[in-house]
Amino acid sequence: MGGHIAIPVWLFVLLIIVTCIAVLDRVLIPSTRWFIRRKINRVIDEIGTRLDIEIRPFQLTKRQVLIDRLVYDPKIIEAIQLHALERNIPREIAQAKVVAYAKEIVPSFNAYLYFRIGYWIAKKVARLLYRVRVGLVDNENLSQVNPNSTVVFVMNHRSNMDYILVAFLAAERTTLSYAVGEWARIWPLHMLIKYMGAFFVRRNSGNRLYRLVLERYIHMATKEGVCQAVFIEGGLSRDGCLRPPKLGLLDYMLRGFQPDNDRDVVFIPVGINYDRTIEDRSLLRELDPEIEKRSGWFVFRTTVGFILHNLSLMIQNKWHRFGFACVNFGPHISARKYCMENGINFGSMSREVRFPEVEKLSCKLLDSIKTIIPVLPVPLVATVLLENRSRWISEFDIKARIYNLMEELKSKGVTVNVPDKNSESVIDNAINMLRIRKMFIESDGLIRADTGMIDVLSYYANSIVQWRQDQDITIAGDLKNKAGNVESGRRAKIESLRRNGIQNEY
Repeated sequence: MGGHIAIPVWLFVLLIIVTCIAVLDRVLIPSTRWFIRRKINRVIDEIGTRLDIEIRPFQLTKRQVLIDRLVYDPKIIEAIQLHALERNIPREIAQAKVVAYAKEIVPSFNAYLYFRIGYWIAKKVARLLYRVRVGLVDNENLSQVNPNSTVVFVMNHRSNMDYILVAFLAAERTTLSYAVGEWARIWPLHMLIKYMGAFFVRRNSGNRLYRLVLERYIHMATKEGVCQAVFIEGGLSRDGCLRPPKLGLLDYMLRGFQPDNDRDVVFIPVGINYDRTIEDRSLLRELDPEIEKRSGWFVFRTTVGFILHNLSLMIQNKWHRFGFACVNFGPHISARKYCMENGINFGSMSREVRFPEVEKLSCKLLDSIKTIIPVLPVPLVATVLLENRSRWISEFDIKARIYNLMEELKSKGVTVNVPDKNSESVIDNAINMLRIRKMFIESDGLIRADTGMIDVLSYYANSIVQWRQDQDITIAGDLKNKAGNVESGRRAKIESLRRNGIQNEY
């Protein structure tokens, strides 16, 4: 009984590994999961007492359960069978594709990461880069929104900072679920984004099976009351103006909506603007289809250089924030009330009839956003410089014209986001921001817009151009024509896909 058994070293090592795995699986991992779940539940209980729109049970459901629910949706099952017949492939292969699409789309919301880590990061980053302001919010109007409604924040899209800025500002009221493009599908960013409740969208995909899976997920989330955020333009503004609305996501939300029976869908317009958009020059480059495309290495090198340069300025105590970043919230629009007033029912309409009605509602939302986009100091300075781009003007005259412009806008009922108490220093800072970026040239105390920077100045002036249509400051440097050409090319591509039997609603 006291003898020895000799075994090979490799077998001994294997037994040790198996034992460790067993201990992890049976003892440590369950204990860790219990500890993490306990902390998450504490956060949910704490946050739930102060949120205007509570976290929905749908968001707390295990991700695998949501994936299974999506994969076995009756409409998707029917589409799988049809897809298998059309392609002459086994049904299992078509279903495997759907499972892959569902795993790609369905988020994995984690309340602890959202409120303890994501909120902290968003807050620090936003305040580090900008002077963050909520310029306009009608609390009385927002308080009338039924907390059981599905709230959808519909906003313009000026920068990738929009995700961080709005998530930070809305975190005191609710959680937000974003549709995120494929640009964010890089490790480990994609994992963090999923934990924050966002879902990925292949914006230019013509795959009908994929589009159906995406549609059914959005339908599920909307029906369960998940608060969502939608960029109605479908992408970043390249010229600073609002782009035509994209109907895809809104149509997915409304195509099954029954105003008499379903949870109301409430749209809240959100206007966003910045004194400086970090990627402004990159966006303007995209308006020229003939310009040489920059390599990934160039983009990486330029980005790292930009970060290091600003870190260097911080160390030397010479760094200044990029001006204001402002968000305005407009009066809400109830889908139920809209349907009653217009005598329509999205859920009972065919696509041919429903799509024009969705477009009308989208245009109404876009008009609401247009009226609440913040008017900030840099766009005001850019507007004055463009109005006087053909002549030299003193800095004193520039300031005087800015004040006149501010009074003109206020007389039209526009909320100008320039503090009255220190308006002069704010305008000075805006002029200095453009001076540092060499947007104008100076000679003998006089200033004139640099002809090589007209497009950049126009980009910022265009954010408030809707209030200046009666003035002779049409978009300079053929910026609007360039944007129109890009949009026409995109639409031509989509039309080509449709002629080939592929529907693309983006």
